[in-house]
Amino acid sequence: MKTFASRPAATREFFLSKNVAPPRKKSFNFFSRSAKKFLTCFIAAFAVLSFASAGVQSQPLQRNESERELFELLNRERAANNLPELKWDDALFKAARQHALLMLNLNIMEHQLPGEPGLEERLTNAGARFTYIAENIAIGKDSSTIHSGWMHSRGHRANILSPRVTAVGIAVVRGTAGLFAVQDFAQSFGNFNLEQQEKQVASLLSAKGLHVTGVPDEARKACDANVGVPGAHSATVIRFETPDLSEFSQELEKKIHSEPYRNVAVGACRVREAAGFARYKIALLFF
Repeated sequence: MKTFASRPAATREFFLSKNVAPPRKKSFNFFSRSAKKFLTCFIAAFAVLSFASAGVQSQPLQRNESERELFELLNRERAANNLPELKWDDALFKAARQHALLMLNLNIMEHQLPGEPGLEERLTNAGARFTYIAENIAIGKDSSTIHSGWMHSRGHRANILSPRVTAVGIAVVRGTAGLFAVQDFAQSFGNFNLEQQEKQVASLLSAKGLHVTGVPDEARKACDANVGVPGAHSATVIRFETPDLSEFSQELEKKIHSEPYRNVAVGACRVREAAGFARYKIALLFF
């Protein structure tokens, strides 16, 4: 599941300087001035994306003072609201910096610019693994002004103080109109080993009064094979995938509750590791 910051007109105008206006939609003929301007922006977007991508991949990014300041202000707000601090994520930082540079070069503030992929694909291309994502963008005169504007906007504030997110990458680049800023948030995917995954699921089941066996071999086979396990003594197999091992979905809760059997074995299995949205794969053998 993903989310994007809400950007009502009043909020956008707060961040934009007087010399910058939001892009306006116009109808145009193929040879009109508007069409030529659009095509120029579209071509520029591809050029900037290619240049930014090549530059980012060739050497590690270094945080500037404005990026460090926004990171500190963000975590100060979270601490004041009894929320855990966010970790800095270099993949999110890479994606945020590329987007900020593209906004700067096109002089447009949008979550998706001409010729640019959407947020999910941008973060995936940067190498991030996540179960939830969100983004804030702004143009302002300095870091404190941008942060204050975000905190006085419901959608942006909700992203900063979201209990779901665990990591962030922040980019700030300077243009003639001010600072172009991007905050890319994510709930990072935890790389737990199979035993850790099984232990977490077992604790959830035990809390529901079920007896969890200590031998997950048959359950692991059921998870890997995705079919019934020959010779297994289970009466029911429930397989599921989830991005979050801290709780069961409502649908899974209903299935577990409807089971007449009180003994269960938990087995986890490997899923293909790749950037982007990631999930755990679990099998439950009831008997």
